[in-house]
Amino acid sequence: MKFELSVRQLLNVLLVLAWIIFIGLSIDAGAFIVNAIFTIVNPDVVKHLWQQADLSQLFAYDRGYYFVVNLIIGIVLCTKAWLFYLVINTLHSKDLDIAQPFSIKIRQLILLLSYAALLIGLFSSSGVKYAAWLAGKGISMPDAHSMRLDGADVWLLMAVILFIIAQIFKRGIEIQTENDLTI
Repeated sequence: MKFELSVRQLLNVLLVLAWIIFIGLSIDAGAFIVNAIFTIVNPDVVKHLWQQADLSQLFAYDRGYYFVVNLIIGIVLCTKAWLFYLVINTLHSKDLDIAQPFSIKIRQLILLLSYAALLIGLFSSSGVKYAAWLAGKGISMPDAHSMRLDGADVWLLMAVILFIIAQIFKRGIEIQTENDLTI
């Protein structure tokens, strides 16, 4: 018995996986942002932020630095969720045509994914450097993983690869258009 998935079935499986990841990332981003905002109302809960990212020493040292760290983490988390939203939106709208794979919509999607990955990589890298700078001032800072800022190099590499793929799609669109015009 041979198990074989058609392309449409594979895309449906990927859609389900993208939904699961998107929901998880959205919960993570929403919970972190709500808890960060809640600390403005009740500063005593700073040490109990989402997923044990203890920023209480930073909060006690300077609320401006605390705000910047939370802003960077929030941007990274929201951009990760946005990246998977773009994937879900494309898979759900059925913009992927296997008969004509090179389309302007798909190229634009790949460029958007590249920009999102670049944003995640840049903000993650900046956040890690900022946290290291704050640690140099004697403030106890959580590690990059607990602040959701790890893997900046992977996101930057992904941005470069997606940008290259977008350029390949640009050329593929040109070739496909020439072939469509040829009789």
